[in-house]
Amino acid sequence: MSGTAIGESVGARGARSKALAVLRVRGWATAVALLPAASAVVLLAGGAMGRMTGGGWDVARWTVTVCAVVVLLATTAVAAVITRATPALSPTVELPERSAPDLYRLVHDLAERLDVPAPSALALTPDCDSWLEDRTHPAHSISGARRRSGKAPVLVIGSPFLWWMRVAELRAVLAPVVAGTGLAADPDIAAARRFVRGLDAAVADAADTGQRPIRRPLSLLTGRMARALLRACQMPAAEMERWVAAAASERAQDVDYGLRIVAQEQVGLAYAGWDRLLTRVALPAWRMGRWPSRLDAGVVSALTELSRRDRLAEGFTSRLGERPACDLLEEPGAVDEAASLLAARLFHGGPAGSGPNWSPVDWQQYPDEVVDRKWRTEAARIHQVLDELGVPPSAGPDGPTLTRVMEHLSQRPGGAASEDLAAALTARAAREEAGREAGAAGQSHAAREGVGDALALWGGDPLPLCPLQPPRTGRELLADHVVAMVCCTAVDTVGAAPGLDWLDGPALLIDGERRGDLMAPVLSLVEDGDAQPLRVWLGSLGVRPEKPVRLA
Repeated sequence: MSGTAIGESVGARGARSKALAVLRVRGWATAVALLPAASAVVLLAGGAMGRMTGGGWDVARWTVTVCAVVVLLATTAVAAVITRATPALSPTVELPERSAPDLYRLVHDLAERLDVPAPSALALTPDCDSWLEDRTHPAHSISGARRRSGKAPVLVIGSPFLWWMRVAELRAVLAPVVAGTGLAADPDIAAARRFVRGLDAAVADAADTGQRPIRRPLSLLTGRMARALLRACQMPAAEMERWVAAAASERAQDVDYGLRIVAQEQVGLAYAGWDRLLTRVALPAWRMGRWPSRLDAGVVSALTELSRRDRLAEGFTSRLGERPACDLLEEPGAVDEAASLLAARLFHGGPAGSGPNWSPVDWQQYPDEVVDRKWRTEAARIHQVLDELGVPPSAGPDGPTLTRVMEHLSQRPGGAASEDLAAALTARAAREEAGREAGAAGQSHAAREGVGDALALWGGDPLPLCPLQPPRTGRELLADHVVAMVCCTAVDTVGAAPGLDWLDGPALLIDGERRGDLMAPVLSLVEDGDAQPLRVWLGSLGVRPEKPVRLA
């Protein structure tokens, strides 16, 4: 065990004491496993010395010896499984030093100022968070990738931070994270973390139902023992990590402390903008089989728009004249594209690479390639469902019209007609989505067999790993389709245009201005069967619902 250094921080002493508590759990487990063997040795030694003789002693001696052998074999097998179990690896975009020499230099200078070991490598995650991750396990090497020779953990940085934060702000935010490498090198804390990660990996392996039958009994035994040990060390392990964070924060206090307070405000703002960008802008594109290839650049536009609308965010745009942290990358566009694809896989479940039904789209193409296509696809779907339900076409010109939809939904008061249409729409959309997922699963499986898949070491959990939103209800899906039909009609009859709102996603532009008042009259039609508010809205713009529209 390591000694306690004179003058070390309270956080470091607390972290080490909790690490020792975790290691004591491991010691107790080892002692319990060795107890039958120790008893057998005592009985055998007593018999050899002639002091424990007789029939009863012989029976006890052989019984305890056999029990000891069985326990030792089982313990050895369980220990081997726990040791060889592969801890889950966070899906990230690898960032080699040649791709970001200035960023590596910033981190190394920061580690030198903090007097801690520098991280062994850098990686990016499509999230607003940063942390240290131990990747020294032998299995943490994607086939074809170079093994890391250093023992220091990897610094994982949230990719939105690089685009939104300025260089000085990023350095201030990363200071307490990099300071954590000091305690990560402590032998007691490192051993405690390896023990907990091994137990967690063993529990995950035991939950895998795809194992061979011959390994299943051992896996179940290992899982039960690992869960029991995890429960025993859960509290000290959690407290150890809290003490480590406190010690790292204390060490980093003298490095850009004043700027860090301001930078933390940017962390919260970046999180709000990133969440809004993913749920309102990226998700509609992912559902259409397109993935925006510049999500990190888009978060800057989203936050700039937020600062323009929200008086609380005033003054943040003045920072944009300073050097952004993404300038520390050699090829920001390529890194942004890789992080954007990983975000699509994590939050939606897309394939690992581009394909006929999964292709990148830039922000300039988004209105035509995503918004217009989304509207016309949903308009086509609602008319296909109306055909399946036997709803007659509206009077007037042949072709799909908004009038047909409005007449069907308003024919019964209280929105009763919406129930059947919503159920049929949900079923049809589910069938189409299942077909797309089957194709995506095939592409993802093929990619996992290749080199460098960012999710290859995560495990067998189905994608998406982090769904953004729960599935839409039937009424919500129907309302989206009615909105799409209205927008298609407006585009085809009065020259409206599809647009992109950085905070709200697809937008209808009339004379260059976004119309955000469409949802209320649509909900009146869907929820109450009242088409009058929508007719008033259409009439105010000169939109003619009886005109056929062009479908996808």
